[in-house]
Amino acid sequence: MTQDYKEYSRSVYNTAFAQSIKDLATGERRVEAKEAERTAQKEAIKTAVLRTMQTFPQVEPALIWRGIYEVHVHRKSGLDDKAVIDRVISADQSWKKSSGHAFEEMIKLLANDALVGTGIEILLQRDLNTIVKAGELANEPRDISWLKEQIKGSVFDLFATCSDKDGKRFCYGCIQSKTSIRDRVTRDREPSLAAMHSFFWSTVIVLDSDFMKNPKFLAMVDGGTHEYPDNGWHGMYVFSDLYKGERIYPIHVDFGKFAEHAKIAAEYWRTQRQWFDEKWKAE
Repeated sequence: MTQDYKEYSRSVYNTAFAQSIKDLATGERRVEAKEAERTAQKEAIKTAVLRTMQTFPQVEPALIWRGIYEVHVHRKSGLDDKAVIDRVISADQSWKKSSGHAFEEMIKLLANDALVGTGIEILLQRDLNTIVKAGELANEPRDISWLKEQIKGSVFDLFATCSDKDGKRFCYGCIQSKTSIRDRVTRDREPSLAAMHSFFWSTVIVLDSDFMKNPKFLAMVDGGTHEYPDNGWHGMYVFSDLYKGERIYPIHVDFGKFAEHAKIAAEYWRTQRQWFDEKWKAE
């Protein structure tokens, strides 16, 4: 039975993919190869999942989904050995997790090097958790409760702290660090909006700027459109000179622009926090 549903789903997937590619190639609208493949594979996955679930109702849907995933990997890579596919998947998942954490550590290092002597420090989430538990932040109880919620939900990757003339330490900024934000931009935007509404400086640092080719994503950062009237972050800092916007700033390894804005934000937050809403802008 196991082999039956797997063979069935493989056949449906491959047939649906081939048919979709044929339809797109002979249709009135010319479709580029990459777009055609994306459209065809979505259609193939959807068709294979639905038909296999309907034909084999006794099989767990999660098993069907996993089987079709293997079919998809085989088509894209040519790999047909389940053990090899599992190792590739494991390696990919390991890379995503390790590279994301490494990028966070890199941001902390570069940003703090640029902020030496300013009284501002960029902390990893675990670092902030440590000082919150130790009672070392001078933020109001409402802030502390909100920050604890963000730590618990792993919403932000890093945080910015500053100190006043009396040496009291405050957390004033929430930072997302993303090697690529393309697939998560909508999800990541929502907590940023919440941070700005709570009068925190909210920023995101992005390595891969390829997603900005889409004007929709630019609007999600800068705002100013019917669909996205409000900006999604106070600022997005990107390792690229290709894209600029009202709130999109190119940065390099010296982190000059980010450090400049961090200092301006800290001063404004300490002195005029009641006006530090989503409309605030560093320049």
